[in-house]
Amino acid sequence: MTDAHRSWHMSQVKGRDTKPELAVRSTLHKLGYRYRLHREDLPGTPDIVFPSRGKVILVNGCFWHGHNCKFGRSQPKTNVEFWSAKIEANRGRDKRNIAKLRRYGWRVMVIWECRIKKEAWVDAAVRYLEQ
Repeated sequence: MTDAHRSWHMSQVKGRDTKPELAVRSTLHKLGYRYRLHREDLPGTPDIVFPSRGKVILVNGCFWHGHNCKFGRSQPKTNVEFWSAKIEANRGRDKRNIAKLRRYGWRVMVIWECRIKKEAWVDAAVRYLEQ
């Protein structure tokens, strides 16, 4: 892959309505949960918001948010310094936004991309929402 093609490819990565996020939203909707999307008035613009429950769900991509799994630990082969700094900045921003949400009284759940394929997140999400 040429540098120009790689650059174009990375520029096409979306920040919202990603496949993992759509999978979570679809499952929650089928289970009867109703929610709001991407509330810009909340820190970090959470992916899924349950205003009446005071809860939010963040759907994080493992690579982009530096998850401790095989996908999150994979390292780019080019421009390593840039990507390391970017991912570290994402992690720091995530921590700050979660702390702010909690300070404002919101409960926060993070669902990682790697967990969605295994569907182990569904039971945890239902328990979280019903507490």
